[in-house]
Amino acid sequence: MTDGARAGDAVASVSAADVVRRVVANLELVVRAPRATLELCVLGLLAEGHLIIEDFPGVGKTMLAKSLARSLHLSFSRLQFTPDLLPTDVTGVNVFNQKANEFEFKPGPVFGNILLVDEINRASPKTQSALLEAMQESQVTIDGTTYALELPFLVVATQNPIEYEGTYPLPEAQLDRFTARLSLGYPPLAEEARMLAEQTTAPPLERLGRVAGRADVLAAIETARAVYVEESVGEYVVRLLRHTRSSSRLALGASPRAGIALLRMAKARAVTAGRDFVLPEDVQAVAVPVLSHRLILGPEARATGLAGEEAVEEALGETPVPA
Repeated sequence: MTDGARAGDAVASVSAADVVRRVVANLELVVRAPRATLELCVLGLLAEGHLIIEDFPGVGKTMLAKSLARSLHLSFSRLQFTPDLLPTDVTGVNVFNQKANEFEFKPGPVFGNILLVDEINRASPKTQSALLEAMQESQVTIDGTTYALELPFLVVATQNPIEYEGTYPLPEAQLDRFTARLSLGYPPLAEEARMLAEQTTAPPLERLGRVAGRADVLAAIETARAVYVEESVGEYVVRLLRHTRSSSRLALGASPRAGIALLRMAKARAVTAGRDFVLPEDVQAVAVPVLSHRLILGPEARATGLAGEEAVEEALGETPVPA
């Protein structure tokens, strides 16, 4: 790579970093959550991934997805997953037009830039699977015809971590398609008091403006894709994955798809820092939200109360970091 090419990449990275900073700052006007969590949401978009937010009701999950769409002037759609929801309610359906004497396609909510799937584990596995092709390939196939989704495309799914009655837990293969799992948590006392005052007088979402556009997001995605990964950093990611696979406390470790997601998020984080190369610190910073939900604990580990996050931290602590 020439010095000129590196210099050009650096300029593009600064522009992309500015997009991330502006969007995160805009989200902070509405959502009372840690800045690092809000930044991870934007990184997921730049990494062309999807997010699952596991948290209690009423902490701002829907507000976060709406604010992200408004900040970037992207189309927003929402699905409330229920047991009676059908796959065609997600993807769309062919309807017969009597005037034209032919079938015409009526797009479903999946045809939006940001799709909020509320309580994803309340719909049947058949309906849950309707999202798989869209999440993996940014397209849907209806009656043999494939329709491309407009990019960027981000699925933000939510789950209640304490209520499982009447739910259908996501299978490992579907969880593996979510780039990161996040939690907003309850805001600090002062922030929560401020939020109550805002939401009962002039809700900030109603006056939230755009700070970037679709073209800016697509340019930032391309910038993140082009970030350089040194061979030693790539090997470091593989060693982390293999540590989880060889752990006696885990029944299932991280897949190669998890490694791709980890590297894409690390690239996006490097862009945020204005760099055109990935450091081991980028990998470490995003490893827990990217890997923890993909691990299946063994019986003994579950009995001792081990969490997926702790297993990832253990892998980070025991895997040698490249110099």
